Amino acid sequence: MQEETSDDQNRVTEIKRIVQKYDVGSRYTTIPLQKASILLPLIFKEDRLHLLLTVRSMKLKTMPGDICFPGGRREPTDCDDIHAALREAKEEIGLRPEQVEIIGRLVPYISKYPTYLITPVVALVEDTFEACPNPDEVTDVFEVPLEFFISSDHYTPLQLDVPYFGTQTIHCFYYQDTQKQKTFKIWGLTAHFAVMLSVILLEKVPSFDSSFSLERRLAECDHALAQATYQSKL
Repeated sequence: MQEETSDDQNRVTEIKRIVQKYDVGSRYTTIPLQKASILLPLIFKEDRLHLLLTVRSMKLKTMPGDICFPGGRREPTDCDDIHAALREAKEEIGLRPEQVEIIGRLVPYISKYPTYLITPVVALVEDTFEACPNPDEVTDVFEVPLEFFISSDHYTPLQLDVPYFGTQTIHCFYYQDTQKQKTFKIWGLTAHFAVMLSVILLEKVPSFDSSFSLERRLAECDHALAQATYQSKL
């Protein structure tokens, strides 16, 4: 990471303090499902925290054109979830490990098709980073302010059946990027992880769900993961 001022160090220290309260470490790595990791890259732009997202290439067989975080399937050469997320980020957008500071892993989620245990790895990225998308995997890269993911503006709830979780309200956002003059649809697991991290770091409930409880949501995720572990042993 680049040299930081005292103000920068204070901001980073506070972010670490908050995220590490929810860091699950390797708690769920023994769940017998295929593993995948994603990087939740936090970057400061104009003194505001943003999340960096990508647009999947139309050349890809799964979810072409979807908005997602850098990441993918864990390979045998990956020593852990963090290594997998960093490797994928480098392959997809040219983000080098030395440009990143890992600050924790959040509760994973089970994807539907295909079925993966997806672990989100939270990281701080140098604000001088300039993405170099791999055109075979990524067609665009953009940043969204954290506040966007707890606002009811441009938000639409969707109902969807999710394995181990049952019928769930799925978040769906439409982000208007004025610089690129594009509108991006952010939904599904990508929106789920973005909302969770935004609630954690901003310490506010989403305006579109005043009854939202982070502790309850984390407990539901933990219960679903325990259920998946139990069913896999039957």
